[in-house]
Parts: sequence; C-alpha cells; structure tokens
Amino acid sequence: MFPYIFPSFITETENQVICVAGVGDRKGFGCLVSTHIVSLDLAFEKVQCFPFYTYNEDGTNRRENITDWALEKFRAHYNDKSISKWDIFHYAYAVLHHPLYRERYAANLKRELPRLPFAPDFRAFAGAGKSLAELHVNYERQPAHPLERVEQAGVALDWRVERMKLGKDRRTLRYNDFLTLSGIPAEAFDYRLGNRSALEWIVDQYQVSTDRRSGITNDPNRADDPEYVVRLVGQVIHVSVETVKLVRSLPHLGIAED
Repeated sequence: MFPYIFPSFITETENQVICVAGVGDRKGFGCLVSTHIVSLDLAFEKVQCFPFYTYNEDGTNRRENITDWALEKFRAHYNDKSISKWDIFHYAYAVLHHPLYRERYAANLKRELPRLPFAPDFRAFAGAGKSLAELHVNYERQPAHPLERVEQAGVALDWRVERMKLGKDRRTLRYNDFLTLSGIPAEAFDYRLGNRSALEWIVDQYQVSTDRRSGITNDPNRADDPEYVVRLVGQVIHVSVETVKLVRSLPHLGIAED
C-alpha cells in the first residue's frame, strides 16, 4: 500500500497518515500520525495506515482519501458547510485519543478497525486533533523539557549513548556514565503508544545493539550532532506532557460512560 501513500520524497512533505493498531493487536490500542513510511510493528502490532492523500505509484493523480460523501455527512450532521476534509482528519485523530473512547470500545478495538462517533463539539475535537498532529509530526522541532543535568565528577564530557536506564522512581534517567537526567514529570508516562509510554520506547530503542545473525550494528548516535539523543529525550518528554494536556482538555464525546 505504501507506493500509493508515499511514492516519492515530495509526498512526505504534504501527506499524513493516521496509524492505528491493527486487528488482533496484543499490545494495546494506540495511534500516531506520521509523514513517513512506518514499520508494521511500529509501537503496536499490525499497523493499519489511513492517509489523507493517495497517489498513483509514480506520484501523480493525488486525491483525497476522505470521500466527498463523508464530507457531506459531516457537514449535514453539524450543519456547517465550512468543515473541510482536513478538519475531519484532525477530528478523527482527536477522537482516537479520547480516554472514554478507548475505554468504552476497548474490546471492539482489538477485533475491528475504529469507528467514529459524531461528538457534540466538532470544532473542539478538530482543533485538538490538529494540535496533536503538529506535536507528533514535528516532535524533533519541539523544545526540550527542562531537565536537570547531573554530571558525574571526574568523568569526561560525553554525549554518546550506549544504553539508557530509567531510575526505579522513574524521575531520573541514566543517560551514560557521564550524565544523568533528573526531574522527569510523571505525566510523561501517561502518553502511551501501545503498552509503553513514548519515553520508554525511546529508552528501549535508542541504544547501541548488534544483530546476532547479520552482525549489523544499530547505533543511534550522530557524529554530526553529538547531542541529538539527549535533546530528543527532552523533546519526547515535552511532546508527551503537552499531549496529555490536550487529551485531558477534550470535551465530552457524547457516548455513554458505561
């Protein structure tokens, strides 16, 4: 399907996909907007991707993946002719983050793809979804959360990461022998992708490791940007905290709570 979603580098500058856990996922429901091809086991299993645009394999014939029929349904329901397809895309992203939606339909989300209700306040959800998408797509452009940097006396300055480790209280992160990051807010762990928080995914994935079969070494460190990983940790914490704020601010979904 990806040749029809991201057939060229140019399409990565204009297209977005909402990625959700697929049918039979065992890691817990999650969703994430991306502007790039994603792994099918992203942070949850059997990822299904719903793009805003689709294309021919050569990148031509760009078309919106939200149909005119769906657009008219939303406009008629809310009696609002100004609703756009991007509004619907962002509305969907916000609804998929709503705690009541995930709780109420937890069983359904394990065995079928999501279905969207008409929430009472369309604009509030569309606005929140747009903010969430901007946070998640542009996570590397976000400011880093202010963490206390505790440097180990007698150890030379070093930004290289081998394997990070969270403290037992999850307030600190041992970055390497030289540096420990302190002051991680509890809210950082409330933004979860599948069965782990976004920060825990970073800690787990951004480490030096060698595949036993191929002998290929995965090294997240960047020679041209030595502080990339330590900065990324702060940015992911910022994104997590801001995501939690936005999700908590979502209005009532208009469905029964039991």
